[in-house]
Amino acid sequence: MRVHIGTDHAAFDTKQILVAALRQDGHEVQDHGAHSLDASDDYPDFIIPAAEAVVADPGSLGIVLGGSGNGEAIAANKVKGVRAALIHNRDTARLAREHNDANVASIGARMHPPQECVDLAREFLAAEFTGEARHQRRIDLLTSYEATGSLD
Repeated sequence: MRVHIGTDHAAFDTKQILVAALRQDGHEVQDHGAHSLDASDDYPDFIIPAAEAVVADPGSLGIVLGGSGNGEAIAANKVKGVRAALIHNRDTARLAREHNDANVASIGARMHPPQECVDLAREFLAAEFTGEARHQRRIDLLTSYEATGSLD
């Protein structure tokens, strides 16, 4: 699977570990940066291109990382077609895919040790959307709102 990854300085070291682990797992990883450690960089510069790449690359998924993961989820969700979920344990990682058909996972690297971040990403990537009618109905409501600005 192709996985698009982006982070700022707050998760730079964790991203390096995650990219290596996912490549070892056989995933094709596209690293959207940061490509060097710069404490003054801004996460939207890396998160938005990673999220845009997920939308432009059907069948791919994204992993965005930051200090808490909150800003990264917000930034990714600004991209039309992205459903980014903040994941903080294996259940939220799995359910983001199974129930919400999330295509981007956001992980707070300051909230988890690096290996736990890898484990969360693996859980997210391994899960699949169930396609259950109730979940699809809710996703369709979100997609419609995104396109029209209305729930009607």
